[in-house]
Amino acid sequence: MRRAAAEFLAEFGRLNLEIDGPGISSAREPFELDPELCVGEEGRFAEWSADLGCSLFPIGELDRGRFFLGISEVGEVYLVETWVASFGVGDAALEGLILGVMPQNRL
Repeated sequence: MRRAAAEFLAEFGRLNLEIDGPGISSAREPFELDPELCVGEEGRFAEWSADLGCSLFPIGELDRGRFFLGISEVGEVYLVETWVASFGVGDAALEGLILGVMPQNRL
């Protein structure tokens, strides 16, 4: 695990927010920051890492496992599914998740 992922998880790991309702630009969805929730998805993270040209490390799940969350070496938080989108970097990404800000498609 790279430094950005380790630092992010040291500060926010095990955070579990049961939120819902309307947000700023998308629905607010529950999320949990626990990389163990991504076990078995190593191939998905490896493929998106190759496509994005940066390493993505699993950090948890969004909407009770409907989507996964990953973080790059520079601290950018991604929604990871059959597509990827960015919530931004560090605290701003968490703020977007909590407030219901639509992530930006990356590919």
